[in-house]
Amino acid sequence: MNRQIASIVCAAVVALTHATVFAQAPVAAPQGQLQQVRPATPASHVAVIDVGYIFKNHVRFKAAMDKMKDEVMAAENSLKGERDRINGLMEQLKGFNVGTPEYKKLEAEIAKGQGDFNVTAQLSKKDFMDREAKVYLQVYTEVEKAVAQFAREHGIAVVFRFDGDPVDGADRNQILRGITKPIVYYESGNDITPDILKMLNNAAVADQTGRPGAMPPRR
Repeated sequence: MNRQIASIVCAAVVALTHATVFAQAPVAAPQGQLQQVRPATPASHVAVIDVGYIFKNHVRFKAAMDKMKDEVMAAENSLKGERDRINGLMEQLKGFNVGTPEYKKLEAEIAKGQGDFNVTAQLSKKDFMDREAKVYLQVYTEVEKAVAQFAREHGIAVVFRFDGDPVDGADRNQILRGITKPIVYYESGNDITPDILKMLNNAAVADQTGRPGAMPPRR
């Protein structure tokens, strides 16, 4: 009888031990069901960026704008030559009597030249404006991507845009612009403009030379 009691007690101890171990062990998720992962600490920092300063010092943007300026000057010189030719024809027209065949022929040539000139000028202007807009959009997209990457890496939740240019107290328009700025004060350490500009210019120079580029000084 004592042996039976001892056996029952031992069995109870073993069962209790197993139950305790299983209770402490993590429960496995059912097959096909993913375990929930605790979310990372949400970003809480705030930063500011001077987008205007970025555009003024962006290597690729400045190069594209300089190239376009040269092309605009070349197009204007070409149009100037055509305009001078038409003006010369108009001077010649003064030497013919109104209504004569020579007058009508020259008058038609002038009208055609002026029409072609206006169409060419309008198309050229539209082409340059479209190309300029594409360059702006491309660079701003790069800025957005760089800001998003930097913000994720540094726990930044919000990035505000601000204008860091000093206000000229003698210029009424600049004074009005200054007092309507949405951001009145910010800690200098929250300005990520130099970091973003360095990311963009390093990438631009590396694409051309394989070496990282230098960052211009921040004001």
